[in-house]
Amino acid sequence: MTQAASTGIDMRDTAAAWRRLAIAVVIGSIGSIGMWSFVVALPAVQAGFGVTRAEASLPYTLTMLGFGFGGVLMGRLADRFGIVTPLLLGASSLGLGYVAASQASTLTIYGLAQLVVGFGASASFAPIMADMSHWFVKRRGIAVTIASSGNYLGGTIWPPILQALIASEGWRTTHLATGIFCIATLVPLAFLLHRRAPAEARSTLAPTSRHGSMPLSQNALLALLVVAGVACCVAMAMPQVHLVAYCADLGYGPARGAEMLSLMLGFGIVSRLVSGLVADRIGGLRTLMIGSFLQGAALCLYAIFDGLASLYLISALFGLFQGGIVPMYAVIVREFFPASKAGGTLGIIIMATLVGMALGGWMSGWVYDLTGSYQMAFLNGLAWNLVNLAVCAFLIWKQAARDEQTTSMTDVSNRRTT
Repeated sequence: MTQAASTGIDMRDTAAAWRRLAIAVVIGSIGSIGMWSFVVALPAVQAGFGVTRAEASLPYTLTMLGFGFGGVLMGRLADRFGIVTPLLLGASSLGLGYVAASQASTLTIYGLAQLVVGFGASASFAPIMADMSHWFVKRRGIAVTIASSGNYLGGTIWPPILQALIASEGWRTTHLATGIFCIATLVPLAFLLHRRAPAEARSTLAPTSRHGSMPLSQNALLALLVVAGVACCVAMAMPQVHLVAYCADLGYGPARGAEMLSLMLGFGIVSRLVSGLVADRIGGLRTLMIGSFLQGAALCLYAIFDGLASLYLISALFGLFQGGIVPMYAVIVREFFPASKAGGTLGIIIMATLVGMALGGWMSGWVYDLTGSYQMAFLNGLAWNLVNLAVCAFLIWKQAARDEQTTSMTDVSNRRTT
């Protein structure tokens, strides 16, 4: 039996583990404020510094860079010291970043402050998923996807609150209040997760997955998952980044596009929960492939239909199909990599998905400028989605081949014994 580090009792899949998960969701929904605040503050920040829209958008890029690289470091800290250390560092960084942003005298200083904000926000995503994966075995898939839903939940809660504060108090006061709020809430919440993960979390051995083995080195598997992460998120970025502009081009107005984006995000939460339940039955890799296939199907629908009602329906379907894709990488990491490396490994893959989102957002705009149409941009996203499908299919094939070989060797050994 795997023993908890401090009590000698197996704490996995217990009521205590579920309580820990509930706290993690709250932390994720608060910490993710760093992912959404700048999107709301962009017009006010642009007006405040008197810069162009392109210049004012640079802090968002820096936020994503901080989030991506921060996830790797935070994950490694969680592997070595437990989840409390990165959460405290993340809370401090969020507080410092927002306070510095509120006092910034130039856009450059503001952008650097947003880099710190992104770094702090990273503690509440990949490390949280990795930590929760240690506390569940039978329900690991659904637990990881629930933990990841804090990010989407934050995206639902914070934008209207921040918008109201910016309208009444200004963006500087809102940033200052946000920084104080993050420290005041996240620090005590972090200490509620002080119990170290079960001893299995410190294992340096690759696990024996109940969904099959993988006949690849860990480095080779990680490289393929990085490629898959970039490819799936290049495809994912096309509707998420350009849907509002697409609706404006079609004459429906940006407000309709914003409604569709919100609809997509809401169904994304449903997708994450359903994907977790499916992963508990068939494994993360096969669930990832199903999600990728369905995401590709939705991209095809975007390229074919452009009616208002059709776009609402397709946006809901896209959210329902793609929301569970990114959390599946956390499930796959726990199925095929040593538990002691879960945080750092997942951080690298999450960084790859962010690179994919950044590349996909830019590339879709480039294709649009080149062709004058978003149809080709949707098809470009579909092509990248096929790369993700190809990686998934290859890994599943390798896994099946290894399992078949193992079964054959076992049968031969049994015949010789008898």
